[in-house]
Amino acid sequence: MSRFDVVDDPALATPVPEIAPELTEFWSATTEGRLLIRRCTACGEAHWYPRTVCPFCHSTATVWEEASGRGTVYTFSVVRRGLGDYGTAPYVLAYVQLTEGPRMMTNIVDCPVEAVAVGQQVEVVFHRASDDAALPRFRPVAS
Repeated sequence: MSRFDVVDDPALATPVPEIAPELTEFWSATTEGRLLIRRCTACGEAHWYPRTVCPFCHSTATVWEEASGRGTVYTFSVVRRGLGDYGTAPYVLAYVQLTEGPRMMTNIVDCPVEAVAVGQQVEVVFHRASDDAALPRFRPVAS
């Protein structure tokens, strides 16, 4: 799979996530520019948020899988009044449907908020939050 950019000084706030022990591998991969998702070996479904129990069949037979890092904007909202860590507005909050199937809540970055559209092709970019984690966000795929 491809490795994607890890940006050290993004324009959008990048809060440091709490890293649960079962997600250490996920967060470590983000610092290398890799997006991991979980796939259930019992039913075959990929899912997001990465948890050890399959939300489809409730099996614990799940494994890490490197995602392509590509998807489409499923839906989005432009936030025009930021709060807390996200005090800088406007910014885009979106669901991106990954090529592998799951939908992921994220931000669309590196483009004007007016340029975001449902169905738009996007790719992951990682915004470094700490030495141990980078937040996966998405940007439009260059034409």
